Amino acid sequence: MEDPLTAWPRTLSDIRIGYARVSTGGQRLDRQLDALTAAGCRRIFADKKSGKNALRPELKACHAFLAPGDTLIVPALDRYGRSLRNLITMVGDLRTREIGFHSLHERLDTTTPGGRLVFHVFAALAEFIRELIVQGTNEGLAAARARGRVGGRPTVVTPELLRAARDMLPNPENSVQAIAKLLGVSPGTLYNHIPDLRELRAARRPQRPAPVA
Repeated sequence: MEDPLTAWPRTLSDIRIGYARVSTGGQRLDRQLDALTAAGCRRIFADKKSGKNALRPELKACHAFLAPGDTLIVPALDRYGRSLRNLITMVGDLRTREIGFHSLHERLDTTTPGGRLVFHVFAALAEFIRELIVQGTNEGLAAARARGRVGGRPTVVTPELLRAARDMLPNPENSVQAIAKLLGVSPGTLYNHIPDLRELRAARRPQRPAPVA
């Protein structure tokens, strides 16, 4: 098993690339751009639409632009990932490409042993939370079956249900129909309540990704 503190990128260049994003229509990018410029970013990509929009073309362009040895700089973790699972997945992808990651606000830098350890802990925590959600969902379904009811649409679509769905959507082994049936809702309910569902499906990954250092 690979040591989570193993250095990555193995060969670090001096090239820093920035990414910024606003989360509401009224926000401005100025402070984020100033922070990224002060951090020495050679080029900055910025998505100016609301974070609720599933499309982040500048993020995709940023990922395509990055090369092995580069370091991606973001103003804060919530400017990059929408959830812990989303963050872990994207930083894990950067690791496989030998690209570093640095969040200025949290002072997390995966080019350092301390930063790699933090992300390793994050990954383990995200997997633990996912397993608890799945376990709780399965226990709820078992209880429903014992009462003579299998599945069925819940009265309220809860945040916990939506988090469980978002965690399972990137898994290529889970279809939208299967996830909806497991959670006791219709596929249409998932599409209505998860605006970036198609993006999550496009970012499919193995069921159990290796922990991110």
